[in-house]
Amino acid sequence: MSLANGVRMSAGTRFRIWYAAQPRALRALLAINVVLYLAWNIPLRYIAPVNSFFYAYLALHPQLPDLLFRPWQLVTYNFLHLGPGLGGLLHVAFNMLWLVWVGRDFEETHGSERHLAVYLLAGAGGGLFSLLLNGMFPSSGIFAGPIVGASASVLGVVSCVAFLYPHKRIGLLFIGPVRLIHLVAALLILDLLFMAGSSTAVGAHFGGVLTGFLLSRALSGGVDIFSWSGLFLGRRGDGRTGRSPASGGSFLTRLDSWLAGRRGSARESRPTARVHPLHRDPSGRPPERSPDAPDVDRILDKISEEGYDALTEDEKRILYEASQK
Repeated sequence: MSLANGVRMSAGTRFRIWYAAQPRALRALLAINVVLYLAWNIPLRYIAPVNSFFYAYLALHPQLPDLLFRPWQLVTYNFLHLGPGLGGLLHVAFNMLWLVWVGRDFEETHGSERHLAVYLLAGAGGGLFSLLLNGMFPSSGIFAGPIVGASASVLGVVSCVAFLYPHKRIGLLFIGPVRLIHLVAALLILDLLFMAGSSTAVGAHFGGVLTGFLLSRALSGGVDIFSWSGLFLGRRGDGRTGRSPASGGSFLTRLDSWLAGRRGSARESRPTARVHPLHRDPSGRPPERSPDAPDVDRILDKISEEGYDALTEDEKRILYEASQK
């Protein structure tokens, strides 16, 4: 039965519509973090050699000479959430939510290349700052690691936005609108208060915020230290759109296609996209007609091949109406 016959769109389809229309870098970061978290907690953590490999080679060990011979840890630890139970779930969930709440706006304003670069550089900065603190206070054991999680990278993105836009506010449950820069300061204060009895990577958090501040100054000054990340996104240029290329051989392009199920032609398996609320009919009138399945299929194929930004306003309207079924 088609959409025209009144079948409600499934939750899975709604999620695919939302996911595929996220900006390019955000989509890749969400996918990699969540897929690795699920893969770790379902089979991998119970396989002893794999468990040992993750902690020994992919988690961050902020000490010398370990990091000197395994520098990739400055990148890999940013994508690993290895905590068990509810704590591990909340760890990855809130990191990803902050990326959606803050990172999406940043990427839509400054581009996919800059978002990805800030994420990776802030994570590396958090790791190096942990290395510095561990060298300064080796006997404390607080900064020794191993460190895992995207918190340093996410805080780098959040603080970069906070320093770029000091008056930007975000709504918090039970509190209301709070300036983002005040929120960053509060999180760092909490880190310090609970540093002694917590497993939180305090050094990585402070390093991520510091790196975010430095990157915000670079952005404000027009210093280009971000375009290299376009190599991972399969495109070069101004990096100001999140649009996916029709084809590309980059790692993230292939990974994103695999995660979205785009094997073979777009007709065989279609990603979908969210529709921005601005495309909603402001009059509140009901849709002129229910979009039928062929219309939606054609639009989803177009998203797969050219990206959400290639849609016309009418196609975006049809997709939005379909997502409300």
